[in-house]
Order: sequence, then structure tokens, then C-alpha cells
Amino acid sequence: MKTVAIIGGGFSGTMAAVNLARLCEQPLRVVIINTKRPLGRGTAYSTGRSEHLLNVAARNMSALPDHPGHFVDWLRSRCEFSDVPEDELRELFAPRRVYGDYLRGLLGACMSPIDARCRVQIEAIDDEAVDITVRDGRTAKIDLLGGDGFEADQVVLATGNQAPGSFPSASPLRYDPRYRADPWDEWLSRLPPPGGTVVLLGTGLTMVDIVLTLGEIGWNGKIVAISRNGRLPKSHFRGIAYEDFVPDEVDELGLAGLRRLVQLHCERLKQMSQNSAIAIDKLRPHTQRLWQSLSKEDKEEFLREDAPEWNVTRHRIAVSIHNRMTDALEAGRLQVIAGTIDRLAPGERQIDVVYRDADGSERTTGGDLVINCTGPQLRFTQASLPLFDQLLSKGLVTADELDMGIRVDDRFAAIQSDGMASSVLFAIGPLLRGSLWETTAVPELRVQAMRVAESMLEREPTAVQEHDVIEYYI
Repeated sequence: MKTVAIIGGGFSGTMAAVNLARLCEQPLRVVIINTKRPLGRGTAYSTGRSEHLLNVAARNMSALPDHPGHFVDWLRSRCEFSDVPEDELRELFAPRRVYGDYLRGLLGACMSPIDARCRVQIEAIDDEAVDITVRDGRTAKIDLLGGDGFEADQVVLATGNQAPGSFPSASPLRYDPRYRADPWDEWLSRLPPPGGTVVLLGTGLTMVDIVLTLGEIGWNGKIVAISRNGRLPKSHFRGIAYEDFVPDEVDELGLAGLRRLVQLHCERLKQMSQNSAIAIDKLRPHTQRLWQSLSKEDKEEFLREDAPEWNVTRHRIAVSIHNRMTDALEAGRLQVIAGTIDRLAPGERQIDVVYRDADGSERTTGGDLVINCTGPQLRFTQASLPLFDQLLSKGLVTADELDMGIRVDDRFAAIQSDGMASSVLFAIGPLLRGSLWETTAVPELRVQAMRVAESMLEREPTAVQEHDVIEYYI
């Protein structure tokens, strides 16, 4: 029996397994190797807190690209949503823990199928893959941290986002109880008493989660959030239908041309008294194609100069959450600082965060608890991941030109150091960020999970509306 190993049990790995189960017509064994986060939930959907909501309305959150209403239909089956009017249910920003239930339910149904016609056996191993050896270009031996290993015919790398990067420090912070390098590790037990200060490094979506939780538990202290741009995520809004203005000849635009095009339509929208972010939303179905059309120099310039504004505009939050963040600012519970973090300096009482403001002047703010919310490490070869260190050294995978992840072909097969596509190793998800840019949200990941399953099963691609405009305003 053919065996497929999937390394990673978050959204991408879970849905790759689900798609293999629903598309395969021959006997197949699927082994999911998962560690740290609950199987089928990953980091984003393993939260147990009700205040952590999806950042996308339910109508756009189906995990199955060929069944766009699947998540809304599933919500309707739950008693707490059974009486919600259809229009409201489609626009609902559901708790992320509920979406985790949805994914775990999909996987569970495939792991214990009631239909005897299902030919796929799915099992899970709670362990970490630390090495892969490809034999004769046809099979793989997977070594696990726990000491055991097994062989597979094909492997899907679906490890999700890398851990946050680190900051220079005068003394080691690894065992300092006042510092959390990973915002998803338990930190509530380390909260200072009322009147203390929590410093959050970063002002993105993870920072929002922590501020919401501190408000929900009624913690009475000061929260300071620091990032280069000092800006919070924007709110979703009600917009209008607008023309698709991206030309077919995107290769001729370049970054400068793309900037001019977007600016033109931003100005037009402002003249219509509409939110100019609609212009960014209209890029969504074309983003990967636009990114791939840019030169390496253009991509690097975008990351330096445009990415902060892009992230603030593109990755928006529910109106209710934005209102709570605004309340925290106005009440003085939250202070947001624009500054480039230089280093961390642990002292006797607090950890000092040393940063430079817009004028380049050195400033310091102290925290009784400091949490790293800066997002995933972007330098792939510097992430110190044992599995990928081994794969890179063997030439089984190669870093993309920006060193943000690994290279794959159109079938999601990993590109080896000899330039050839692997017949054994495949990759999906945030590992492809340098190649595709937009590859961290459900609308892209669900298509990748189905396409990689089809590639391994040598099936023709299923027709889906993957390039339809995905409206992110409500």
C-alpha cells in the first residue's frame, strides 16, 4: 500500500489529508506527523478563548474550495448558530476555536470513516520529524525525534509559520520568566500584578489577541506595544462593487507600475467617498501572479517599503475587535509606539526594551513581562529548524531567492539543488511565502491542499473558482 507522510497537523496538513481521503480511489495510508499544537487545529485555531475571532467572514472560510458554502452549512448544524438568520451567519466572524472544531471534525470523519468505500487510512504520530532520507529518488525514510521512523512514498511539508525571530540581549532570555519568545506558549501565569506593565513586541494580529485576552480577564495594568510603523490592523468595512483593474500583461508593470496603478484607483475611490483599501482587495485574486512577475530587486524593495502598509491594510480585523482596541487606546490601557527595536536589556526589576524612534533617537521602555509578537522569522536558512537544516544540506530542498521559504514547481513539488523537481517531497503553506507572497490565509491554503493531493494522486485538477474576487470588506 502506498504511504504518504504529512509533516504538520495544522490547517495545511489537515486539509491535505482530508483531500487525499476524499479524492483517492485506491488503498492509501496517510501518516500525519504533528507536534506542539493540537492535531487538526494548528497554532491559529488551537486557542480556547472565545474572544479570539476569525479575521474573515464565515462565507469565505470553507476549507473545501469546491464547496464554498461548506463552513456556513457546518455552522448551521451547531445549536448555538441554528437560529442565526442566513445573512448574519454568512457575515459572522466566528470564534477561532469553533473553526478548530470544524477542521478537527473534517479530519476525524476521515480518520474513522463510516463509508466502507473509503480506501484511505489516516493515522497520526505525536512526534517531530528531524530528518528525511530520499532513496533512489522514489521513497523517503523519515526520522523522528522520539527515535522511531518509517518509510513513505511521498512527503508533504506543511509545517506552517516559523517561530518569531529573536532580539539581541545583554544576557540570555531563554529561562527568564519575564520574557516569552513565543506568544503562543503559556504566558498568563507570568502576568505581573495589577499596576504592572506588559510590553508587546509587534502591533499585528498576535498583539491584538493578547490585548483582547488581557481585557477579557480584567487585568489592571499598562500595555505597551512597539513596532516599526506603530500602527494597528485596520477594521473591515462595508464597501462597494468595483472594477477589476489588473491588466493581463502584469509582467510589464513592475513594482513602479503597480504602485502607480494602485494609487490611481485609490484616488478614484477617495473621490467616490469610498475606502481606498478596496483597491488592495481587488488585487487579491491576482496577488500571487503579480508577485511572481516582479524581479528580485522589486520584491526586496516591496518588503522594505511597502510590506508594512500592505499588512496593515490587507490583514484586517472584525469591527467588534477594532472597537475594543480603540477603547483600550482611549482609556489609556494600551499605548502604541512607533520605533525600531534595537535590543532587550534584562534588569533587576524589569526587562528594558531599547528602541529608536523616527528621529533615530534611542528610547527605552520597561516591562514586567515582554512578549515577542513580531510574527514569523522571515530568513528561512537562519531559522535553525533541524528538519530543514538537514534537507538543505542534502540538497533535497532549496531556499527561494528571498530566503523566505523553499522553492516548488507548479505541482508543489520541492525543487532540489540540481534544479530538478522532486518526485517525493512536496510543500504547501507559509513555506512558499517567498515564492507566492499570499500563502497564509484559508482562501489560498485550501486550494493548495487540494492541488497537492491531486498532484500526488496524478489526478486532473478539480474545477474551482480559485481566482474569483474574494471580498474582504463587509
